[in-house]
Amino acid sequence: MKLLRPQRWLNFLSLLPGTILTVLTISVAFLRFYDEQDFSLLGYITEPRTWSNRLTVAALLVAVVNFGVEWNRRNRETDRLAQTEQRRTEAEQRRHEEAARAADERAAQDRRRAQEAARAENERAQARERAARRARIEARCRAAEIRFQLDPSLANRRALEAILAVLQEYGETF
Repeated sequence: MKLLRPQRWLNFLSLLPGTILTVLTISVAFLRFYDEQDFSLLGYITEPRTWSNRLTVAALLVAVVNFGVEWNRRNRETDRLAQTEQRRTEAEQRRHEEAARAADERAAQDRRRAQEAARAENERAQARERAARRARIEARCRAAEIRFQLDPSLANRRALEAILAVLQEYGETF
């Protein structure tokens, strides 16, 4: 025979006070309103009025017990519902926190990407500026060479020497 789980026993035992109360109430009514002429079984009970009073007291006690059992059951049910609601609220709060954290991480990644893009653009602008400066110096150098080749005067020689000095001084940085 398969044993019942504890929860099933609790369910069974919680039905017991209400069932006993019903049986006692029927017994009290049976003893009060019927006599030996109606049911021969009542002939075996010597003092039906006394037994009826005793069963009435027992029914009152069982009613109090039944009240306690129902009170406990409803409190447990209320607690279970409150705990379920609390778990649901906590889960929802965790989801919101995770979503906010993910949004913060995406925003941080977007900021890093924007900073990297700005840095790369700045580096490209500096490279363009260096290339333009180098091109201007090279153009000045070629112009000085051409002027000196066309007219090898002292002024053109000094201009060529000045541009060569600039190239020697800053040649590595260009």
